[in-house]
Amino acid sequence: MPIICPSILASDEDEYRRQVEKVAHFAHRIQIDLTDGKFTSHQTVKPKQAWWPVGLKADFHLMYEDPFPAVQEILEHQPNVVIVHAEAKGNFEVFENHCHRRGVKVGVALLPKTRPETIAGALQKIDHVLIFSGNLGQYGGHANLDLLRKIHFIKNHKPEIEIGWDGGINQQNISQLAAGGVDVFNVGGFIQEAKEPERAFRVLQRIADETGTT
Repeated sequence: MPIICPSILASDEDEYRRQVEKVAHFAHRIQIDLTDGKFTSHQTVKPKQAWWPVGLKADFHLMYEDPFPAVQEILEHQPNVVIVHAEAKGNFEVFENHCHRRGVKVGVALLPKTRPETIAGALQKIDHVLIFSGNLGQYGGHANLDLLRKIHFIKNHKPEIEIGWDGGINQQNISQLAAGGVDVFNVGGFIQEAKEPERAFRVLQRIADETGTT
């Protein structure tokens, strides 16, 4: 079943609270985007400032040059999944072991130019792959549908793996993304900047659901 997952991307605690409260009454799962100002040009709230309402699943997407110190902080709060970039520094095996020992899923994000073959050897230890097609640390961006080809390679190696997509999702392209194998749709601006965020969420969920049943 396709999952519409509103994104939280905030540079300060007040904006963070506003974004969470905007989606908390209708979302079942959110993605909390954190940046360090090194891997990206922008910096968000810090891991210790991130929170989410009881009853929601929270995925963390760490756009960090060296994510492991942040991972250790985040794991204290038992998120659903922690996603680090294939392009980041650090020992993946240490990260993976640390998460799985805590009962937290492991995710890896791929920037547009990063080939899925890069993570082929680790796929059996990865629970979620995030296909990134946005602008690092910013809402918006363009959904480059050519990146869907990565999903074919990943699913061939591990059919049960969960595939996320981040960047440029809207009502015009979500059916193509769903048909292309995306399971989790991380939506930023289309929901957060909508006049009626819940209606925007429902529109995307309906289209994704209909695509899945055809």
